Amino acid sequence: METDLYKRIYVAGHCGLVGSAIVRALKKRGYTEIITRTHDELELTNQEQVRDFFAEEAIDEVYLAAARVGGIYANNTFPAEFIYQNLVVQTNVIHEAWRNNVRKLLFLGSSCIYPRMAPQPIDEGCLMKGELEPTNEPYAMAKIAGIKLCESYNRQYGTDYRSVMPTNLYGSGDNYHPQNSHVIPALLRRFHEAKINDAASVVIWGTGTPRREFLYVDDMAEASVHIMELEDDIYQSHTSPMSSHINIGTGKDIAISDLAELIAKTVGYQGEIEFDTSKPDGTPRKCLDISCLQSLGWTPSIDLENGLIETYFSYCRDSIQNTRRSHARALDLESQKRRHEFSFNNTLSKSINNIIPEGLRQ
Repeated sequence: METDLYKRIYVAGHCGLVGSAIVRALKKRGYTEIITRTHDELELTNQEQVRDFFAEEAIDEVYLAAARVGGIYANNTFPAEFIYQNLVVQTNVIHEAWRNNVRKLLFLGSSCIYPRMAPQPIDEGCLMKGELEPTNEPYAMAKIAGIKLCESYNRQYGTDYRSVMPTNLYGSGDNYHPQNSHVIPALLRRFHEAKINDAASVVIWGTGTPRREFLYVDDMAEASVHIMELEDDIYQSHTSPMSSHINIGTGKDIAISDLAELIAKTVGYQGEIEFDTSKPDGTPRKCLDISCLQSLGWTPSIDLENGLIETYFSYCRDSIQNTRRSHARALDLESQKRRHEFSFNNTLSKSINNIIPEGLRQ
């Protein structure tokens, strides 16, 4: 079937890590009618505003990437905000999309929907087969509700509302807040500041033994658009009416201690790495089974090492520009080859120093 590049596509949450990557992926494919609204322009927790928006904009498709997100500290500190805001946002968007005849929608969830002690790697059938990780249970419950909301509208109203469950994401446009960010942006900032300040050590929460899977955000966006563009019969043949979500990941995980060493290497930090074992570890291991996604014809293209380099360059540019986000650089194979034909110890340090003001260099 020929792709309609002129359909009106609303990306909810386009300023965030995930939404901005989806906008890039859509533009890359040639879509021209990409509709976005900032938080100030459209408050998604306000049902009346969401209702008016859909009534006025004649939307054809929705990518629901808007969400309240954060790491262990943020989830533990603001559990009520995490469950309330996510439930309200996704309910408003999904319901008003249906009321205004939007037949196709993609809901973006999270791998935290799965039980804390789920068998590894985690396949889609593990949903609701055990207790959730306590540190992010409110957020996970909201995301599970989003999946079931989509499935229920499909069953009752014949909509085509799909769900994808990405693993831990990182990349250009991430949140580098010292307390509320996820593990990779938090560690990138911590190691970068330690390098700049010539700190003797960097302290990391937990034991360092938990294993996590990480996916570069532009890979996630490509997978999301790929799933959204699948013909109905193909998507339905790989899912079921009451188990319709699809995992998005790499199928590979890494210990937090090894991740910390890789980030330190990327940044050029040569001090000690210490672990504060009084802080929580979270889920012991979380790695997704991506066999369903692979059977649908998609595999990731950006490995963790290259993704971290790209993310660190982006972070440094953001620091210089005094802004949190900057455009991702081209990640095609030829561009990567040209940029990465250097060693970590020599050329990377020189390249990073070229984009850091003299006053911030070591």
